[in-house]
Amino acid sequence: MTSGDDTAPALPAPDPAPSETVWRYARAARAHVVIDAADYFDLLQQAMLGARQRIMLIGWDFDTRIQLTGGRRWWKVPHRAQYPARFGGFIVWLVRRRLSLGVHVLRWNFGALKALLRGSMLLDIIRWSWNRRVTFRLDSAHPLGCSHHQKIVAIDDCFAACGGIDLTSSRRDTPEHLDDAPTRRSPNGKTYQPWHDLSMVVDGEAAAALGELARERWERAGAGMLAPCAPQAESPWPAEARTDFRDVEIGIARTRAAYNGAPEIREIEALFVAHIARAQKFIYAESQYFASRRIAEAMAQRLAAPDPPEIILITAATAEGWLQREAMDSARVRLMQALAAVDPARRFRAYVPLTAGGQPIYVHSKLMIVDDEILRVGSANLNNRSMGLDSECDVFLDSRRPANAHITGAITRLRHRLLAEHCGIPRGDVARHTGSMASLIENCRPRGKRLVPLDLGALSDTEKVLADNSLLDPERAEELFEPIARRRGLFRKGGLLRRPGEGM
Repeated sequence: MTSGDDTAPALPAPDPAPSETVWRYARAARAHVVIDAADYFDLLQQAMLGARQRIMLIGWDFDTRIQLTGGRRWWKVPHRAQYPARFGGFIVWLVRRRLSLGVHVLRWNFGALKALLRGSMLLDIIRWSWNRRVTFRLDSAHPLGCSHHQKIVAIDDCFAACGGIDLTSSRRDTPEHLDDAPTRRSPNGKTYQPWHDLSMVVDGEAAAALGELARERWERAGAGMLAPCAPQAESPWPAEARTDFRDVEIGIARTRAAYNGAPEIREIEALFVAHIARAQKFIYAESQYFASRRIAEAMAQRLAAPDPPEIILITAATAEGWLQREAMDSARVRLMQALAAVDPARRFRAYVPLTAGGQPIYVHSKLMIVDDEILRVGSANLNNRSMGLDSECDVFLDSRRPANAHITGAITRLRHRLLAEHCGIPRGDVARHTGSMASLIENCRPRGKRLVPLDLGALSDTEKVLADNSLLDPERAEELFEPIARRRGLFRKGGLLRRPGEGM
């Protein structure tokens, strides 16, 4: 089937269960959380080699110059030298050898001209355009000031990935996060800081649902309509890929700003609030940012209750770029100060991962685990933009769903694996620890990498104004151009969080 063939029969749609928190539930025969981009790039290339009908790559950014092959296990498979490791060349090589295959790439339009001028990337796009079965489009279907932030890969409607990892430069790293990793070098030759990220891969009906979402975004971006892929017996699931979960039900939640007649969608925000309210023992979260008023209020309500859950946040020491630092770091300080006012037992702790040599590891992952009963992975950060402005997609597993009663052990193992990675200790040491996560983090003797408390620092008066009024991180698109007097900002009357000047 070529990319232009829209006559294929549709797969039976999974039973929809729309609500304010979930777009769709769908069964997955297999699911796996891929930690860090070296293994993710490697796994995706193997999955694309198994593609027969269509590959859809929906993302915030793409860089055709990156090396897909080169993860920790690449040397074990000699035949990989038979195809290009470089992303741009690999796509051309693949469609030339598989005449039934169409490849569709959708990138956020902002900064596209600058991106296309990255070294040889423009030549790659030209080579793609010469092949009618490779289609590259830019996504501008959002209000001014919003962005397309989803990271979805859909292959043949029977394998899919969703998470925080973009197929772009300055992402590849391994869980070891070595101080002098030779592979942590951008295509232009410059080195970049250690980088932590993750995504979830699924197959079965859940992959078909993510494929539907990818086609919907493709059409909304004005790139045309695509029919579902024809049913096929084999999944592109790579033989080397691990399987964390089998025969489970995956939930899918979205964020989308109202635009061109399409209504606003805030499922991700509502789902975060519901999941935080569920927490009885603990919340373990990883997020690039922490700047959402609504999420902080939900946490404040749990922290102010009797016997509150432990909340551990793994985050970046500081955001990338001046604008992001002004918007996100300042809001994070204000929200954490407000949480401290309702958290006398200090059940909320925020940490930054460091390498063995003391370099900050940049946290780009978006993950939350609640009581080892809920696991969610996606593109949405804990900031206002991800709750209402940008297009986002999260996937999650909930052990209370009838099909998922068996998943808690696998979620526990994943959480232990992440804590072991960050703390620089064996996974068995994490499993044997019987106290709180905070006591593990602060009392363990690391053998290299480690977690340190986030240093909030002091804010200037200007930074406080920017943060308190959410000037650079509004909750809705229309607030981008509202005067300060009309903004809801980080603090509002009636909430558990203090208003500015009240106990801060």
